[in-house]
Amino acid sequence: MTGKRLVIGTLVGGITLFLLGRLFWGFLFADFFTANAGSATGVGREAVLYWASILGIMSISCLVTLAMGWTGASSILDGLKTGAIVGFLIWFGVNMILYGNFHLSNLTGALVDPLLELVRTGIAGAVIVGVLGMEAREEYGMPGKD
Repeated sequence: MTGKRLVIGTLVGGITLFLLGRLFWGFLFADFFTANAGSATGVGREAVLYWASILGIMSISCLVTLAMGWTGASSILDGLKTGAIVGFLIWFGVNMILYGNFHLSNLTGALVDPLLELVRTGIAGAVIVGVLGMEAREEYGMPGKD
C-alpha cells in the first residue's frame, strides 16, 4: 500500500467512523448506554476534547486501512468483513479491560459496545475499500465498474 492510499483510506475511514460514532452513541443508543453506565460518576467531560477524539479515531482508521492492505481486501464485502473483525477485536478487548478494572459500564454495556463497533468499523472498512478501489482505478487508468 502506498503512502497516498494509506492517507486517503485513513481520512475517509476516519470521517466515516466519526459520523457513525456521533449517530450511534450521540443519538441512537445514547439512552441505552446511559441506562447501562457503571457506578463511576463524574467521568464524562462537559466539553468533549474533539482533537483527542479525532486523533483516536484516525488511529483506528489507519489500523483498519492497513488491515485492508494486509488482507488484500479488494471488494466492498471484503472491506466490510475486515473492518468488522478489526473493530470488534479492538473494542471487545478494550471494553473487557475497562470492565475488569473500572466501573464505567455494566457488563451489558461492555458487551453491546463492541457489537456496535463491529457495525461501525465494518461500514468504515467498506467505505475505505470502495474509495481506495475507485482511487486505484483512476490512478492506473482502469475503467470504473458499472
